[in-house]
Amino acid sequence: MSGITGKVVAITGASSGIGEATARLLADGGAKVVLGARRTERLDAIAREIRDRGGTAITCRTDVARRADVERLVGMATDEFDHLDVLVSNAGISKIGPISHLDVDGWSAMIDVKLRGVLHGIAAALPVFRRQGRGHFVTTVSTAGLKIVPTMAVYAATKNAVRTLMEGLRQESTDGVVRTTSISPGFVDTQLDSSIDDLAVREEIRRTMNDFGLPPAAVARAIVFAIEQPHDVEIGDITIRPTVQG
Repeated sequence: MSGITGKVVAITGASSGIGEATARLLADGGAKVVLGARRTERLDAIAREIRDRGGTAITCRTDVARRADVERLVGMATDEFDHLDVLVSNAGISKIGPISHLDVDGWSAMIDVKLRGVLHGIAAALPVFRRQGRGHFVTTVSTAGLKIVPTMAVYAATKNAVRTLMEGLRQESTDGVVRTTSISPGFVDTQLDSSIDDLAVREEIRRTMNDFGLPPAAVARAIVFAIEQPHDVEIGDITIRPTVQG
């Protein structure tokens, strides 16, 4: 992982799951990580463990639905380390269920975190990347947007909105300054199911995660692969799923 040594990487949703695994793997490879999430105690514990292993990590309480929080995360990276190489937008919630349940509040929450949160990241980091002359947006999307299934329509809609957003940003960034990467995981064994309010759906998702969900480290390795490429190489899209997922 020599391609990530010394890189400064800010990660949202870093308190568990894919974000945590990515932070640990990057730090082990010599990157300097800035961890953002709402659960500060968990963030601080992860950062301490990274530092105890000889890595470099700092934390910033970040609710990606709040633009000021994401700006503070990016600002902390540049203040502490003078620049920012990569923003990994990974924060997510899962308010899934049948559309007929009319969970308007849940729909709004997913839009705020999963779409607006990515936009806040772009608004915060793009000026930094342009000023530096280079930067990399890595965004967690989902196979839910590739295969639409019942109970996940709005979830998939937010993911496909992000997929469209990242492709648009890519096409506007062919001057070689900004790279974009969209990572689409299938079922991963994370804590994402804890945000599902529909108990029957939550139990079904948890069973699937337990049965064949990928470990978060598998997705982290894909993210690191994209980051460690030379700057003139862009890994635009990666789909990673369990081999048994339909």
